[in-house]
Amino acid sequence: MANSKQSQSRRLKMSERAQQQLALHFPDVPETLLWRRKSNDGFTTVPRPLPIAMQAIDETSKGAPAGHSLFCLWARAPDNPLVIVENPATYAAEAGFTGERSVDTWRKRMRRLRELGFIRTKPGASGEFHFILLLNPNVAVETMRGNGLVQDGLYGRFLERVADVGAAGDWPAHQEAMKAAEEKAAAAAAKAAGKAATAKAAKKAGTK
Repeated sequence: MANSKQSQSRRLKMSERAQQQLALHFPDVPETLLWRRKSNDGFTTVPRPLPIAMQAIDETSKGAPAGHSLFCLWARAPDNPLVIVENPATYAAEAGFTGERSVDTWRKRMRRLRELGFIRTKPGASGEFHFILLLNPNVAVETMRGNGLVQDGLYGRFLERVADVGAAGDWPAHQEAMKAAEEKAAAAAAKAAGKAATAKAAKKAGTK
């Protein structure tokens, strides 16, 4: 697994190679037709394996694909995993839903994304999905795989992609964090039980 410095160096080399090929194959394309993150406004950070995650979502949501709705959330994220939905109708329209039931349709997609582990939500002024927390899609896909919701072919492509972008450590890190949290909770419960038993014994001794 590549560390952060190795991943950064790799990205730089990829960018440099791409620029060389761009100059070779598209030398006459004016800069005004190109979109560059460092010179153009209106961008956010998106996980590179997201397209595969979107496909995994859609394959488990036949007739009601929610992958594009997830992408629209990421496109709205202010380089922060929390998205505040002031106007659900705007999000519904961006996700491609129109008509009188557009917001209801969008909310159904949000429920599906929540069920699959791609988002967490809290209600607020605009309704059930006023606060939407974007979760790591790499972890969500691994969870789906564990639940038998991702086919071998797609999962194989996912593994290749996360390794290619240096994100193969996301799932092991999550597993370790969950294990540590469980151990901490178990220790706290044992400690509380011990205190309760001690207090009960002291009370019983005091009544004699």
